[in-house]
Amino acid sequence: MLSWDEFDKPEEGAAPAKAAAAAQQGNTDALDSDAAGSVEQARAIDANDSAAVARAKASLNELDIQEGLDDLAGASARVHVGDKQMINARADLNQLVPFKYDWAWQKYLDGCANHWMPQEVNMNADIALWKSKDGLSEDERRIVMRNLGFFSTADSLVANNLVLAVYRLITNPECRQYILRQAFEEAIHTHAYQYCIESLGMDEGEIFNMYHEIPSVAKKASWGLKYTRSISDPKFETGTPETDRQFLRNLIAYYCVLEGIFFYCGFTQILSMGRRNKMTGTAEQFQYILRDESMHLNFGIDVINQIKIENPHLWDAEMKDEATQMILQGTQLEIEYARDTMPRGVLGMNASMMEDYLKFIANRRLTQIGLPEQYPGTSNPFPWMSEIMDLKKEKNFFETRVIEYQTGGALSWD
Repeated sequence: MLSWDEFDKPEEGAAPAKAAAAAQQGNTDALDSDAAGSVEQARAIDANDSAAVARAKASLNELDIQEGLDDLAGASARVHVGDKQMINARADLNQLVPFKYDWAWQKYLDGCANHWMPQEVNMNADIALWKSKDGLSEDERRIVMRNLGFFSTADSLVANNLVLAVYRLITNPECRQYILRQAFEEAIHTHAYQYCIESLGMDEGEIFNMYHEIPSVAKKASWGLKYTRSISDPKFETGTPETDRQFLRNLIAYYCVLEGIFFYCGFTQILSMGRRNKMTGTAEQFQYILRDESMHLNFGIDVINQIKIENPHLWDAEMKDEATQMILQGTQLEIEYARDTMPRGVLGMNASMMEDYLKFIANRRLTQIGLPEQYPGTSNPFPWMSEIMDLKKEKNFFETRVIEYQTGGALSWD
């Protein structure tokens, strides 16, 4: 049994240990001195240096490194976990560890383990079906074109918001690490839509301009853009109740609505085609994308809820009402989009069923951020949507190469 008295006694061999430490410090000092001399020698202008090299060395002799160090906020102090807040943190955001939010780092690792590229998907069957005169009905062609038109620009809007605004304003480094991964995944998604459009030989001008020309597509894009205009201004900063609320609105708009509602009608339509052995390559691309987007959504919900915990004054009655209205507005826009893309019943679904599904999704989004449901009694008319997201057991999926992801079975999907 240990006694605290034992710790008051001088340790045996303490003097030799101190002597060894002093010797080690002397060696380190000597090494530092040698290194400094070597660096100074490397900086000296040599007769063999060209004029350009000599000018570069001379310029570095005038470099004030303190100016750069001053830009690294808090770099002179050790990071404390308590200082690593989601927004307006005092800690040095360049220091990744120690983690405050282990869930953010785990999501980053899961995202890396689920990497995929569009070219891995075989599009030959889609090309043959698309070119066939009787391959698809007009209703089915409308669905494919409308969805590629919306999604080809929607992921770019999300990526721009992440890179130009969210990454800069989130002050927690492990969350920033995931955001970098998400931004790359948004680039992959935009690549995937372009790959589908190019493979099918579609009119690229028509598809990529739908968010200007088709009202149901333009409304969704415009609704999302209005929440990023102000915070993408380089001069925008959080730190006051009003600017913090403005940033929180942006997160709700992009995570809860754009990624959490606006994608679900189109994903359901395209995946329903794949279940009927139509446009199987496009459906496979959408399946991978939907799984990524589910992770993005879950990350965004966690960030929003963490900001609420750390800044309870932001989540007042006015903000709750505004967040509710944003989700309801997004749901209404997606219902209108469903009616535009699917004016008649097709693929075992119709606009009325899709409206029920979107109301079910809206209730989920509301409860996920602590708000009451607004569509009581709604249920999910497409239970297969939750099943189709798990790719772990799929081998030779739709006659493509074997793809088995590392952590797919461990992920939790919406």
